Amino acid sequence: MSTIVVEVMPKAELLDPQGKATTGALDRLGKGQFTNVRIGKRFELTVDGPITDEIRAEVQEIAEGILSNQVIEDVVSITYPEAD
Repeated sequence: MSTIVVEVMPKAELLDPQGKATTGALDRLGKGQFTNVRIGKRFELTVDGPITDEIRAEVQEIAEGILSNQVIEDVVSITYPEAD
């Protein structure tokens, strides 16, 4: 079994309210050296068998069409396990 990791983040030009709140909380806790936090999503998809080109294409389609909202989010990475 292989695990594919998809990471999604809010588009850079959009406000990230969760990240802004976390930045403020860090500052209040004396951790002001961190001036910006952006919060995204991580998905792990497990696949039985080898990761073929067809699987890669399907993961890309799922990442862009289901796991992210392309209006406000970007798929920033899709990580595949290293070949055995």
